[in-house]
Amino acid sequence: MNESNLLQQKPGGLSPIDPEIVQFLAQMREGWRRHPPLSSVSPEEGRRIAEIVREPFRQGGPVMAQTHELSIPTRHGDMRARLYDPGLAADAPVLVYLHGGGFTFFSIDTHDRLMREYADAARVKVLGLDYYLSPEHKYPVALDQVEDTLEWLRSAPLGIDIGKLALGGDSAGGSLSLATAIRQRDKGRSDMIKGLLLNYGGFATDCSDAAEALHGGPDSVMDRAEVRYFIGNYTRVPEDMSNPEIHLLNADVAGLPPAFLVIPDRDIISENSLAMGEKLRAAGNSAESRIYRGATHSFLEAMSMSALAREAIADGAQFVADVLETGAQPARQVASSGHSGKSAQR
Repeated sequence: MNESNLLQQKPGGLSPIDPEIVQFLAQMREGWRRHPPLSSVSPEEGRRIAEIVREPFRQGGPVMAQTHELSIPTRHGDMRARLYDPGLAADAPVLVYLHGGGFTFFSIDTHDRLMREYADAARVKVLGLDYYLSPEHKYPVALDQVEDTLEWLRSAPLGIDIGKLALGGDSAGGSLSLATAIRQRDKGRSDMIKGLLLNYGGFATDCSDAAEALHGGPDSVMDRAEVRYFIGNYTRVPEDMSNPEIHLLNADVAGLPPAFLVIPDRDIISENSLAMGEKLRAAGNSAESRIYRGATHSFLEAMSMSALAREAIADGAQFVADVLETGAQPARQVASSGHSGKSAQR
């Protein structure tokens, strides 16, 4: 399904942005206005600012029984990680989660509450990875580190069941998740990952003119210039723009684990998630594309104020619980007026 077909499904065209998401965006923009524009500072300073701006949105949420700070050895050096345990016995299922941020920003701290929410709702342990960021560490460093983590987990004493592992992430983290699953398949290890949670994943190296016209511009969450900035940070040479580990719409996606795609319809890269969902299903995979109308890129971070974000998190947690057979039934925390208007493409 392409972007124009998505719009045709909605009488009157483009969905209005959900009012609670509007509130979230206003608060986030106010935070950014207290600092210099990211274009005027170094990536390192930009990350420091991003941590400050995002900090209010990770407050609250479930309290973990235990949280362990880890250092995971990888071929590119030791990588910081964090294991969230909502109070499970040994040999618990695990979700390995990869934060977004265009391969350039954010961390396990900005995504701390989101990972706690998944751990609590799905009844799994969640391992968050602080993979190395671009432009200092370009492709394939982050992807290598995720791959190395899966190998390390085979013998790491973390109290997890390696036979019940799901992999997921948002934006750049969704891209890394899918690329890692393809690598595992190519190495004959496709059975290790039981499911893929792909939250508004970045599956292409650019976006269309139509997507920019609909969702870009100076007041958007993300515009085409930012997409190109992030991809420019991550790639090494022009040929990387078509590399199937980066431009995943070029990849062979046969023989992959079941996937759940969270797709906000007011997102400049939603067209690529829609195309990836179709591509996965055409290749014979189980893949559900669920559209959240009125949601924007990064909307899951609005969980403290948005029923729509909480609904999408519960849906993703249910997918994880199902593929890992935890028996959890995450509650749908949706406002009684119900304005999500979500639709599923199966």
